[in-house]
Amino acid sequence: MTKSILIAATFLFTLGASAQDKDDQRVMADAENAKAKLQQSNKGLDMFFDNASGYVIFPNVGEGGLIVGGASGNGVLYENGKAVGMADLKKLDIGLQAGGQALTEVIFFETEDALERFKQDKFEFSAEATAVVLKKGVAANASYDDGVVVFAKPKKGLMADLSVGGQKFNYTDMKNITKK
Repeated sequence: MTKSILIAATFLFTLGASAQDKDDQRVMADAENAKAKLQQSNKGLDMFFDNASGYVIFPNVGEGGLIVGGASGNGVLYENGKAVGMADLKKLDIGLQAGGQALTEVIFFETEDALERFKQDKFEFSAEATAVVLKKGVAANASYDDGVVVFAKPKKGLMADLSVGGQKFNYTDMKNITKK
């Protein structure tokens, strides 16, 4: 009986870890595709990808609202061009807003300190933080603010937004992914 319970528990644990791996693998593949598309459409991003201490790519962020709004997405954190962990973002805001959209968001960390704040879940954007909307040639003129620069590229949908809120991020190191 004990042996059967042990086998069943091992099977369920393996199945759960495998499902998590598949979700993470999908997000990682989406992040790589998003990076390639971003670099292809805006060559000015190359200097950020090449020189940042790290960056996180959220390939599929869903955002929507009618007065009260929110957004969420999953992403991958990179250091030296290698994936080191998974991240998620949550956003809640209130104000004049209506619609919904899907977008890709990438956050570059200029310094090790800014990157470490993100990894320790001490990183969030206030209402004053804004993302640079990626259009052809725009990245070349962007600059870091407090060690961070954010780019957003709308994929589909339309959203009018004059709201106040913030984004909160959570990070999980790759070493801890199967321990979730």
